[in-house]
Amino acid sequence: MKKSKVLEHINPLILKGVAHRGLYNEKVSENSLEAFRLAVKNNVAIELDVHLTKDNDLVVIHDEKLERLTGKSGIVEHLTTKELQENYRLLDGQVIPRFEEVLDLVNEQVPILVELKVYEKNYKSLAAKVDEVLSRRVKDKKNFTLISFDPRSLWPFKKKGYIRLLLVAKSDEYTFTWFKRTVEGVDLEKALFSEKRVKRYVKKHFTNCWTIQSKEDIEMVKPYVDTLTFDKIDLESVHHYFQK
Repeated sequence: MKKSKVLEHINPLILKGVAHRGLYNEKVSENSLEAFRLAVKNNVAIELDVHLTKDNDLVVIHDEKLERLTGKSGIVEHLTTKELQENYRLLDGQVIPRFEEVLDLVNEQVPILVELKVYEKNYKSLAAKVDEVLSRRVKDKKNFTLISFDPRSLWPFKKKGYIRLLLVAKSDEYTFTWFKRTVEGVDLEKALFSEKRVKRYVKKHFTNCWTIQSKEDIEMVKPYVDTLTFDKIDLESVHHYFQK
């Protein structure tokens, strides 16, 4: 899809930068309800991660392995939502949120980039559950963009009216080569912008960049991207560079 068409199908607030896992900090855990409250309060778009639980529910957390984010061992996909919320806490003491709890909180006040986190080839069941939840909850599809490193989780949404971005890491850039044309745009690791073929592609296609953590990073990728996902950098700096 041409960049101009993508821009017609997204909330323009996305173009001012996207808060990676919400506006978290040293005191507020990533992908927590408080991090999302702060993003809404500051009127900034949100990126978050969804996993499919053992009981076919969706929770918002980055890693499938729970130890880094909770201090306790376990695998998200091996546990029910009840087990996750009763037996685990994020490091700041908050409960791991269900996706629908986040949707209730945000209430489409700001757009959300939903990353589908595939685990052991569960891309079909994960996509089906995300589709089921969004079909019940979404008022304006411009407020939701779907992203994933696994293009198979995005393909079921081809005719659903959402913009889909393929996440690409430098270490797995073959996915850019083979699958970039199966979605509406790309979400690239910043290291990829040194390549000529990437620079050519992004001129005509919608492009996000992950994850920007300094003003120097912004300066490096700004000539090539339509927006960027950031963390560990103050919101004022992000807005300043987008206003240049």
